[in-house]
Amino acid sequence: MGTLANLQPASVFGYFEEICKTPRVSGKEERIMDYIVDFAESLSLSCKLDEAGNLLVCKPATEGMESRKTVVLQGHVDMVGDKTRETAHDFDADPILPYVEDGWVKARGTTLGADCGIGIAAMLALLADKETKHGPVECLFTVDEENALTGARALAKDFFSGKILLNLDSEDDGELFIGCAGGMDTTAVLRYDIEPTPSDYVGFRVTIGGLTGGHSGEDINKGRANSIKIMSRFLWKSSGKYDFRLSAYDAGRQRNAIPRESTVVLTICKHLKDEFLESFVQFKRDARNEYLSVEKNICIEMEEIDPPAYVIDEMSQFELLAMLLACPSGVTRMSKDIEGMVETSTNLAVVKFSEKEITVNTSQRSSVESQKTYISDMIVSLFSLTNAKIIRSNAYPAWTPNLDSEILKLTKASYEKLFGVAPKVKTVHAGLECGLFLEKYPDLDMISFGPTIRDAHSPDERLEIVTVGKFWELLKEVLANIPE
Repeated sequence: MGTLANLQPASVFGYFEEICKTPRVSGKEERIMDYIVDFAESLSLSCKLDEAGNLLVCKPATEGMESRKTVVLQGHVDMVGDKTRETAHDFDADPILPYVEDGWVKARGTTLGADCGIGIAAMLALLADKETKHGPVECLFTVDEENALTGARALAKDFFSGKILLNLDSEDDGELFIGCAGGMDTTAVLRYDIEPTPSDYVGFRVTIGGLTGGHSGEDINKGRANSIKIMSRFLWKSSGKYDFRLSAYDAGRQRNAIPRESTVVLTICKHLKDEFLESFVQFKRDARNEYLSVEKNICIEMEEIDPPAYVIDEMSQFELLAMLLACPSGVTRMSKDIEGMVETSTNLAVVKFSEKEITVNTSQRSSVESQKTYISDMIVSLFSLTNAKIIRSNAYPAWTPNLDSEILKLTKASYEKLFGVAPKVKTVHAGLECGLFLEKYPDLDMISFGPTIRDAHSPDERLEIVTVGKFWELLKEVLANIPE
């Protein structure tokens, strides 16, 4: 018996637990696709793969529903792989280990992958279901959504035939989404030279961890700490006063997650060591006080280590620290049309050292195309003050809301019939594949909904059990009422 065996709906949770057993981080979806193909073939369902790796599985209408319009169910098979510092987990080989606690499904030390694993599980459950009445169904499983929306970008214009699409990649029960932000990445690659560490210097490792992190779209307005911004403040202030030299900087794991952890290795002159340690204690106190209400588990530590053999050259260090300190991260503009909605944001996501190069990755989101470009231009102008190579990539369009959508009206009515309350109709400050679908299928009528997921893209990700049942009932109700 599996960990989730006693949860309802049993079919959805059963498939979700099977999905958790299969490694499927972005760009490495072969095994989960093989699982789905074998599953489809076991049910004698037709399926086809495209060159990008997307999969379409088709299920005929149930008896008496043959004349109903074809519906596309869609979700992405990949997941964000993040873990706590103390967790020994290989996302290329190890299964996700779900467990149940206080009405939620969680994972042990890693992301859960309910984004969008629970949507995929619902699609599999529907394909296997023999009770639900529905017209023709096409299940579209896309790849590499979390990394660069590669599957949606490469989708052929004739890959599916349905004119109605249900995106199952949303994370709030009681809310129906009819629009999303567009996005892009802005990256700086800074080359550096190395120099021998001065003989009278001692080494230190500084770490910041225990932060909440989260989705760089949906959680960007919650005031959570960004480990790179905190670390950069300390380094910038210390560089002018203590003349330290930097050897390594490792921060953030995913371009679409608020960075939870940062680690640097630095060296400092022995005679400044005590004063430097005193300044660190004060910095640690200030940082904790600033985030007392939102980051209760913040951990800022420094330990003395053997000095590294080499440090980066002084000019590259100055340019890096100035870049990171000045780079904005967070909400830059709220919507003027929808109260409480983030319109534009940017996230300082990753700092990585490699041989001779430092990569700084940021991502921008906006529901207004011109504002998305503007915030990226702002970061480009900042990075241009250094000798860094600047790369803009992974741009994708916003999904513009259609308030006259027929599938919206049907889904609203279905939710109210089932649960006695009207759902909220919203847009989401996150990237969905729907905008890219519309570019190739301009006549698509789309909506997005799902169960409640919190803290996606972080090891605190959790799935609310009771909302999965509601999600499943809503999906079946909508399919049963699709018109001819």
